[in-house]
Amino acid sequence: MFLSVLLAVSWTWWAESDPQGERELRVLVQDQLHEWFPEEMGPASGVYGLFLRSAKASDGAAPRAVLVHGLDEPGNIWDDLVPALGEAGFEVWEFRYPNDQGIDRSADLLAEHWPQLETDHPVMLIGHSMGGLVVRDFVSRLRHPEGAAPAVHGPAVAGVILVGTPNQGSEWARLRVWLELREQLAPGADGRFSLFAGLRDGTGAAKIDLRPGSAFLRELGERQWPTRVPVHIIGGVLLEPPPAMTAGLESIGDDLVSPELDTALRSWWADIGDGLGDGVVPVASLTLQDVPPPILVPASHRGMLARFFAGDPDPPAISHIIDIALGWAASESASPTEGIDLDQR
Repeated sequence: MFLSVLLAVSWTWWAESDPQGERELRVLVQDQLHEWFPEEMGPASGVYGLFLRSAKASDGAAPRAVLVHGLDEPGNIWDDLVPALGEAGFEVWEFRYPNDQGIDRSADLLAEHWPQLETDHPVMLIGHSMGGLVVRDFVSRLRHPEGAAPAVHGPAVAGVILVGTPNQGSEWARLRVWLELREQLAPGADGRFSLFAGLRDGTGAAKIDLRPGSAFLRELGERQWPTRVPVHIIGGVLLEPPPAMTAGLESIGDDLVSPELDTALRSWWADIGDGLGDGVVPVASLTLQDVPPPILVPASHRGMLARFFAGDPDPPAISHIIDIALGWAASESASPTEGIDLDQR
């Protein structure tokens, strides 16, 4: 037990002092595992890629939306938004990716699948949490880079909605180091060797990208955003931590064993309490330069989009998303794209 704690403390000390070095090591480990164990590390069929969630109208004129989930998403974050978008007349797709890998790699994967979408309509991208960073990287680096030719072809991007996205990073990413071993050893749903159940989703580079001031966030923030692609931000605000969050923090504290580490964790929690935001992303982290101020709704990080119980009220971010998306769709209908080279948009 002592050796395990010592190793955990040593790893954490090194990771805190050299986060970019830690990221490079994690990426190297992921690449090496794919080389050594291609079958075990390969995803099961139908796990990652673009998936149709709500078919377009019979006349083929429906606007199109692609939804991009965040870190460690169990899979149901879109279950309330998809039918609402469908009822509003949208064709809805979901992009699934190994969410624990580097965010840039997830954007690259989206680019690989992007050409499978038809080019008859520009596409609206909606990202939740870290998914919004995947969207930003994809749009600004690959699909609509300013001053350069697109690196990927397919439909143009009509607009981007970021829901609970930590544009300036989130300190909650630091807590994931204590849960990684448990996560990596989780049993695999497909019955393959359980160690690979977590590793197939990445080796933790995403948590480093999410930290405030990370190299990824700095480079993303310095990159010029395409003026032709509008952005709206939606965020949640809590008045106090929900019971589940408090219980989770207590559980992590119990797992640390070391009283010193437990004290440091609680001190860190107290420091960020005033900027709680949605419980994961502080309000200050939502903002972006030259983008309208965030629309704030009274909800938790997931509660903005997903009901906890079936009888709960509609999640408060959904009506705002529908209004924004319908506005873009109406604008696109008034300015049809037929005859326009979409790759120059």
